[in-house]
Amino acid sequence: MENLSYYEILEVTKNANGDEIKKAYRRMAKLYHPDRNPGDESAEHKFKLCNEAYQVLSDDQQRSIYDRYGKEGLQGGGGRRSSGGFDDLGSIFEEMFNGFGGGGRGRQSRAPSDKFPLDMGVEMRISFKEAVFGCEKEVSFSAKTSCKTCKGTGAKDGKVTTCSQCGGKGQVYMRQGFMTFSQTCPACHGEGTMASEKCTDCKGKSYTEAKEKVTVKVPAGIDNGNRLRVSGRGNTGKSGVRGDLYVTFEVEEDSHFIRNGNDVYLEVPVFFTQAVLGEDITIPSLNGEVTLELERGTKDKQQYRFRGEGITDVHGRGAKGDLIAQITLTYPDRLTGEQEELLQKLQESFGIESKPHESLFESTFEKVKGWFK
Repeated sequence: MENLSYYEILEVTKNANGDEIKKAYRRMAKLYHPDRNPGDESAEHKFKLCNEAYQVLSDDQQRSIYDRYGKEGLQGGGGRRSSGGFDDLGSIFEEMFNGFGGGGRGRQSRAPSDKFPLDMGVEMRISFKEAVFGCEKEVSFSAKTSCKTCKGTGAKDGKVTTCSQCGGKGQVYMRQGFMTFSQTCPACHGEGTMASEKCTDCKGKSYTEAKEKVTVKVPAGIDNGNRLRVSGRGNTGKSGVRGDLYVTFEVEEDSHFIRNGNDVYLEVPVFFTQAVLGEDITIPSLNGEVTLELERGTKDKQQYRFRGEGITDVHGRGAKGDLIAQITLTYPDRLTGEQEELLQKLQESFGIESKPHESLFESTFEKVKGWFK
């Protein structure tokens, strides 16, 4: 692996785009990660090489230099080293070890002899209520199965011939000046063999596809972007081993409740007289109703917290978030003559006609007057 090109290390072609490179890196990094291969120095070394390859190929500037001059060009020309590989590792660790980030079983997502990944992913859209309380949902997907007729080769009767373009090496070589470059053969995609004739059942794809359905038990507290693994419902390889199905959730927004982690925010409109008097009002919660005891003189945007009235922690720790009610003061759009008269009397009863704010800003008023002398 040491003498392979960066493209060969990640098992991609030289024309691979950014997404293809990222997917390949994630797959290889999972495969060789030290935590999955404790004490295996070879795997650790391969993991470092994959990270090195991704740092270069994920950076357009470095990739351009590498494509023209190879590793020597990067060493001589300096190009900055991208941190992309290390940034991406965070999500890889999350996918491997977090409760809903992956939970892999320590095997490769693609067996060496298979032409497609065994693991597969689908997206599921659920309502805010379904995410909060959990539910059971049916998801439809198409799963691949290695073609039994051609034994996953894509060739009629399983008969293959040596690739005429690479001579069976799986790599093609190009010479530019004094340097030689290699890349995965575009004709056989690195396999070194090609079908003499395409399999009539799979049309040369090496697999067949079938529509399937599975009922997923969605745990309470699931959130946007969380993934749930359904064991043994992915694609099926040549060996008969079936991968896993990963369901990624998209949660719809609610018209009143706003989620922030396990906490839920609710905007509560309060008439200004209720805020002044400090009334008790009933507001909705996730589990029904709660009583909000307003303090006298409650202010706009003031918050009241209800402990344990939020969302259950999806990781099963038993904790629940809080409900935070945020006050929005409301005022009448118009007043009748009688209402205006009553408000004037109320204002006078508080001595507001003396304009107490003027005494507070008296020195400022005097200073401003002096500006115009």
